[in-house]
Amino acid sequence: MPQNLSHISFENACADIFCFDNGTEVKEYQAIIHVCQHKLPYVQQLEAVMNAYSQLLESLPGTQAVFKRYFLSDAANQADDVILADITDCAKSIIEQAPLDGTKIALWVYLMTNVQTGIGKSGLYEVRHGNFRHLWNASAHNMAANSEYQTRLLFNEYNMQLIEEGCTLEANCIRTWLFVNDIDLNYGGVVRARNQFFFTQGLTVNTHFIASTGIGGRQMDPNVLTQMDNYAIAGIQKEQIHYLYAPTHLNRTSDYGVSFERGTYIDYADRRHVLISGTASINNKGEVMYPKDIIRQTHRMWENVEALLKEAECTYDDVSEMVVYLRDVADYELVSDLFKERFPEKPYVIVQAPVCRPGWLIEMECMAVKAISAPEFPTF
Repeated sequence: MPQNLSHISFENACADIFCFDNGTEVKEYQAIIHVCQHKLPYVQQLEAVMNAYSQLLESLPGTQAVFKRYFLSDAANQADDVILADITDCAKSIIEQAPLDGTKIALWVYLMTNVQTGIGKSGLYEVRHGNFRHLWNASAHNMAANSEYQTRLLFNEYNMQLIEEGCTLEANCIRTWLFVNDIDLNYGGVVRARNQFFFTQGLTVNTHFIASTGIGGRQMDPNVLTQMDNYAIAGIQKEQIHYLYAPTHLNRTSDYGVSFERGTYIDYADRRHVLISGTASINNKGEVMYPKDIIRQTHRMWENVEALLKEAECTYDDVSEMVVYLRDVADYELVSDLFKERFPEKPYVIVQAPVCRPGWLIEMECMAVKAISAPEFPTF
């Protein structure tokens, strides 16, 4: 098996790590770094995370960060310090989604070996290997008047960046994340802007959409109502990209007026990457399952994700990281116990972030990777 899990303790912090190593040049690591002393002041918690990250790099020689996401409890007072402390040359997402273990900061980091990195001419962060340029972007935002205008400008700007890289949204964008300040109020504007923009780019229910998470999250400036992170691949062939539906468990998102795919997988000669969108307790009629019951919603959410993974010929064993979003902080201990029991060694973080429908108490997203042999495609 090319997957390995480990747990490393550092001073005041720890890391849960997933390693994918199939004997080729590019090893992949996903790590979630947690603070272990929740009573420490923020500056010391940030220092613990940064020191843990530095020591993690030392223990994984030849690795480079390709993407990071910082989860903060109070972005207005904390984000500036992260920007100053982290000078890593990679795409960095910084969002207020409080870690629910009582700490003020957590870090998800995606690392690889034997890749070349840098900033593309468009400003997107690129990771190069073989025939591909993996294009990452994080913390994109603007100050337009409302969430609809902000989202429209975000997609317009991103589209121009892709064009500058010789790409298009339709052919090359694999994944987006949309973080919405006060999602109960502002998500409608995000949906309208995305629907309209996708239509102009030829993305419809008869073609395809893009895997995505739309979730509550706040930037350091409260005037930012939408932040976007995204991932595209230059050099990818249409035949390598597949979309996941799990129709026994889920419906098409367009059935209830939104436009994203439930999940996407990409085949390379030597591995399969799976990206599962934000998934909640929903059935194949688009209905919220088990309102007000966090336990049953958690189990249905797991079942839905499992169905999507199965469609990609994967299981939870192949999952490399998970982000879990809770609406109500009072549900944390119960949900934490459920995850510890089912996924005792898997890298994951549980944060406070309301889902796009008030009736959904919990949502999760994940990535997975699996060794395959597909010689008709280029190697990752």
